[in-house]
Amino acid sequence: MKLRTATRWTIVCTAVWIPACVIGIVLVTSLLALAAGPAPDKKPEPALAIDSGSFGIFIRNQRVATETFRIEQQNGASIIKSQLKEAPGVEPTNQKSDLEITPKGELLHYEWSQASGGSLTVFPENEFLKERITTASSTKAAEQSFLMPSTSAILDNNFFIHREVLAWRYLSSACKPEGGNMKCQKNPAEFGTLVPQDRTSLPVRMEVVGKEKITIHGAQRELLHLKLTGESFEWGLWLDDQDHYKLIRVAIPADDTEVVRD
Repeated sequence: MKLRTATRWTIVCTAVWIPACVIGIVLVTSLLALAAGPAPDKKPEPALAIDSGSFGIFIRNQRVATETFRIEQQNGASIIKSQLKEAPGVEPTNQKSDLEITPKGELLHYEWSQASGGSLTVFPENEFLKERITTASSTKAAEQSFLMPSTSAILDNNFFIHREVLAWRYLSSACKPEGGNMKCQKNPAEFGTLVPQDRTSLPVRMEVVGKEKITIHGAQRELLHLKLTGESFEWGLWLDDQDHYKLIRVAIPADDTEVVRD
């Protein structure tokens, strides 16, 4: 299974007040604002868990896959690991990804692979990005360069935790605390992104829609709604601003797809 969730994207930001506690913002923005790693004469610091769990992926209300993820910080780097497993009865094409970025959001390394064969890596080279691809039918790797800075966000197919990381990056760059609330800039916040499986670079934008009450697992919750749009698609992202802005729900109406945190 391959969800076609990485066609050209854009994301937009209007002025809006976001209720938020200072502790929540500090933890969220720490993903991109960690201090430097430990001194050479010290032992490596233990990993600090930031978020972990799983997303259920539903197409036409039928669960087709589960994404299990973990975000942690160690030695000044943020590490985002994810694994995708198809539901019983769906053709198995299990995938996993491993993303490492610096406190400034610079890419250190990205790796993707699937159980049926094939893998790819993305890494910085001479201030730009390079992708190395190995297919299931060949052990010889192909390479492709992208004239993109290392701060470009990775948004690979099927891994929705990458959207959470992008949402955190948006909140930390486009919003600031003011009077006990968070105020976001009026102008669109645009990010350059790379979709490795599609071997495509895309500009993206993000905007805040506002707080909304929606039903999650039979219970009503008030969540922060962000909108992700592009030339031919529109996504909705819902985050819990009372729990460190964790991603709770994703809606892709055009594909009749919904992603919900378990």
